[in-house]
Amino acid sequence: MGLDFLADGGADFEHAITVTGFGKFHYMLLTICGLIYMDTAIGVTIISFVLPAAQCDLQMDSTSKGWLTASPMFGMVIGSYFWGCLADTKGRKIVLIATLMMDGIVGIISSFVQHFWAFLIFRFFNGFAITGAMGICFPYLGEFQPTKYREKILCWMEMFWTIGVIALPLIAWLIVPLDFNYTSDSFYFKSWNLFVALCAFPSLTLSLWLFAFPESPKFLLECGETDKALEVFKWIYSQNTGQDMESYPVKSLQEKATSKDVSTRTLRLHKHKELKVLCSEVWGLTKALCKPPYLRNTLLACAIQFGLTSSYYTLMVWFPELFTRFEEFEAEHPGETTSVCIVSSIPQNTTASFDVYGCETVITSDVYLHTVYIGLACIPGSIILPIFIHKVGAKLFIIVSLIISGAVTIGFYYVVNSDQNLVLSCLFEALTSLGISLVYCVIVDMFPTNLRVMAAALSLTMGRLGALVGNLVFGYLIDLACIVPVALFAAFLFVCGFLSILLPRTGKETLD
Repeated sequence: MGLDFLADGGADFEHAITVTGFGKFHYMLLTICGLIYMDTAIGVTIISFVLPAAQCDLQMDSTSKGWLTASPMFGMVIGSYFWGCLADTKGRKIVLIATLMMDGIVGIISSFVQHFWAFLIFRFFNGFAITGAMGICFPYLGEFQPTKYREKILCWMEMFWTIGVIALPLIAWLIVPLDFNYTSDSFYFKSWNLFVALCAFPSLTLSLWLFAFPESPKFLLECGETDKALEVFKWIYSQNTGQDMESYPVKSLQEKATSKDVSTRTLRLHKHKELKVLCSEVWGLTKALCKPPYLRNTLLACAIQFGLTSSYYTLMVWFPELFTRFEEFEAEHPGETTSVCIVSSIPQNTTASFDVYGCETVITSDVYLHTVYIGLACIPGSIILPIFIHKVGAKLFIIVSLIISGAVTIGFYYVVNSDQNLVLSCLFEALTSLGISLVYCVIVDMFPTNLRVMAAALSLTMGRLGALVGNLVFGYLIDLACIVPVALFAAFLFVCGFLSILLPRTGKETLD
């Protein structure tokens, strides 16, 4: 190996990370980042299984359920940019640990609360925390990868999301129907409480495991901490090759002339003057995102996330209810066909008026089973994506998945039975979740290191805002005219597909 790179003052990032090899460390890093992404899938969708199970104990009517569904979304809207700002100033690893630890602790505490409003507040903080982990895990993983492997490794993250979508209903199916009940005069702990607690433990476990991993060397270089970055490269080299750290061939690294002040990483939030400096740094980075040359990419990422996420989360929340209404119609009218518009007009809570809180409601196995089917439908795409990503390109995958998912959304207007509805639901989930993961992958390449997590967080904030708006709009429009929300969300997906044409080509160059 030549030593030419020493002539200009040290190796650049791409050379340094390539020399570490590709092996054990990178697979372990993919595993933990993938498990974090899987954990976020569980955290985002857990409420759909808590609602029917906890409605009697928490005395939730339809309005209360709406508030509880919106609560973690509000937390995500607020939390995304907060955590992104911290990750781009204080570091990826420490903020990722903080988000996971907070999610786990708050989740476990929430399983013991006895009142609806207390539970709602805790779920707000769960959303606040879990969105940070979702926004940071992709940049953290990507910043350890040589250009040759980066796009393919990031694309394997979709498989972990798929596993999360499949695992959650299976865990709920295993735990929620259990005859588990501890009740006293002032306290109860039932199977749904146990389900909430168990789903919180992975966050805690992953936060502790992360202590064994280093800070992103790309971030350390950006901060001017070349000595620490070199130690990270040596450690990765040792993990991958089994050789001594000191045998790592690179002895010095290039220092970035425009690096941010290293002191921003050591600023303490509880010190007023230091907090002011940190806020000034964050404001400077935010302004940079909103000015050329990054403004175009920022607007693209935010617009695509808004349209895609509003369609995805609104329709995915609606699907389980639609399954139930199709089954009710087919049970009462055997052999007859119907449509989405007809079943969506069937009133919810058709039980007697004395059972306002659904205390007589039994969650059927089909509710869990249909969600498992939807998760299984994502597996082919999760395998095909990383295999062909270099040949086809992330950009083309995004365009195709969004335009086809728009066509699938229109198809919901024409379904006549529950089987057709299930097939389209599976296709919709497979295509849109693929699109969401791919947007995260592309953002890693679209922005430089000092803005990367903040850009992901800002787009994530717009996505969660879209989900909130989508659910509110859908609730109003579905009763007025069924075709309107279907056409609206299909249009969102088509527009996002065409906007994706404007995205830059990614995965071919080293990270900025």
